[in-house]
Amino acid sequence: MDELNKETFEEDDENQYITLTDDDGNDIAFEIIDDFEYKAGRYVVLVPYEESEDEVVILEALPTETEDEFEFVSIEDDALIYEIFEEFKRRNADNFDFAD
Repeated sequence: MDELNKETFEEDDENQYITLTDDDGNDIAFEIIDDFEYKAGRYVVLVPYEESEDEVVILEALPTETEDEFEFVSIEDDALIYEIFEEFKRRNADNFDFAD
C-alpha cells in the first residue's frame, strides 16, 4: 500500500476508526490506537479492525488543503519506522504489553 486515502472516519465513546482505500480500490477498516507528532511529521498507528493479529500499521499523516483532513502514506524508511514504533511503545507502555 503506497498511498491510502481517507474514506470515512468514525468515533464512538472510546475508539476512533477509519476506512482507507488502497491503490487497488480495496476498503480496509482500521482502529486508530495512537496519533502523534514525532520529529517533523505526524503519524498514526493503526490496527486492522477485524483481524486479531498483533501487528500495527504506521502511516504518515500529511495535511491536505481541506481543514482537519489528512492523506495517509506509507513510510519507506525502515529506520524511521523503527523510531516511530519505539516512540509509540514509550507513549503506550501503560496501555499495551509489548513483546520484545
